[in-house]
Amino acid sequence: MGDVDFAEFPGLGERLVSVRQGIADACRSAARDPEEVTLIVVTKFHPAALVAALAQLGVRDVGENRHQEAQAKAEELAALELDWHFIGQLQTKKARQAARYASAIHSIDRERLVDALATAEVDRPVEAFVQVNLTDDPGRGGAAPDEIERIAERVLETPALRLRGVMAVAPLPEEEPPASAFARLRDYSERLRRLDPEATAISAGMTHDYPEAVAAGATHLRIGSAITGKRPDPR
Repeated sequence: MGDVDFAEFPGLGERLVSVRQGIADACRSAARDPEEVTLIVVTKFHPAALVAALAQLGVRDVGENRHQEAQAKAEELAALELDWHFIGQLQTKKARQAARYASAIHSIDRERLVDALATAEVDRPVEAFVQVNLTDDPGRGGAAPDEIERIAERVLETPALRLRGVMAVAPLPEEEPPASAFARLRDYSERLRRLDPEATAISAGMTHDYPEAVAAGATHLRIGSAITGKRPDPR
């Protein structure tokens, strides 16, 4: 992709700077080093040109949650050598394809998905996050808390994957305050570290709750609209 026309994305740079400053402030309040936190910019429904603009602004980690869209963008922007994070629900039949472009998959929520990823031909292990459902609604996505060790153990047996830690989406604020939900996620993270001391990552925090996630120890933040602006209609 050639030169980026930043006029096509007004305010993008300013919003990115604002969020980075917000993360730094949250880290300072939590007595944490901002270098411990990876910002993943979620670009769902946005064009590849916006991702290229983000890359010129120094963004290296990009999040997508639809396989077909993620695959197309990753192929178009391969020369930029970005780290693509798949953060949506992944069908087992698409798992091998996702492993070809994704440096990390944040939505490992069942053993069948691990088994599908085990057959992927990759030149480096894909970073695997076990997604935990922090609600009582199975439709929200993620494994039940009593399943996470079993899934993690299967990941540890899979050479194509590297266990990084846990991931979750906070419940709606009226269901549970984010700080409380992320505190529970931190407890689940500690359970995984008993299986693998290197599985220290916590993928949590979005546009409206990332300060609470940082306070609870999140290492990966998934932030979209606060940086990219209003999400376009689905294509």
